[in-house]
Amino acid sequence: MIKNATFIKSFADLKTYKAESEKFTCPEICVAGRSNVGKSSFINMLTNRKKLAKTSSTPGRTRLLNTFDIDGKFVLVDLPGYGYAKASKSEIEKWSKLTNGYFETTTTLAHTLALVDIRHEPTAFDKQMIGYLYANGLPFTVIATKADKLSRAGQSKARRAIATALKIGSSNVILTSADTGQGREEVIARIEQVLATANESVEDDMPEEIEE
Repeated sequence: MIKNATFIKSFADLKTYKAESEKFTCPEICVAGRSNVGKSSFINMLTNRKKLAKTSSTPGRTRLLNTFDIDGKFVLVDLPGYGYAKASKSEIEKWSKLTNGYFETTTTLAHTLALVDIRHEPTAFDKQMIGYLYANGLPFTVIATKADKLSRAGQSKARRAIATALKIGSSNVILTSADTGQGREEVIARIEQVLATANESVEDDMPEEIEE
């Protein structure tokens, strides 16, 4: 369970992020998704902190790399939302450069939580993100937000549709709701699996002790 979540810092450029992230001593897990998918609400639900990530009724408010320390076990990175049509071309290019550059710069990323809105079929931007993660061998889990907006039968149908559209298994889609807390324990369990695997990899890379 997540007990303590604190804000670390926001980064407006990759150079600063790279310099500061070298001080991180634990794996990173990032949250990606389009600008109106509810990333901030998801982070607040996951950490059980109502105001840890700033929410807004206006999409596209997350324009920086926002980092949070979670129990000293991992760093949660909130990426700028993509696909916000009302943003200027220069702003969109800046956010895209920051997001794409993050994946190219980070050396401790263990997993990506890719958020999609359960009420709609994944957009071209969503498919592009999943395609990028696939192509670069970056492990991920798809998080379907706003599940409380659909009936149980509707949730099951939407889950299958999302899995089909993104060409993944249904088991790799977790249904969540920031309002009801649905899916929180399942997401935390997935994160614990990720961290256990990451720790095992670190131990395997350590040199063996030489007996005298």
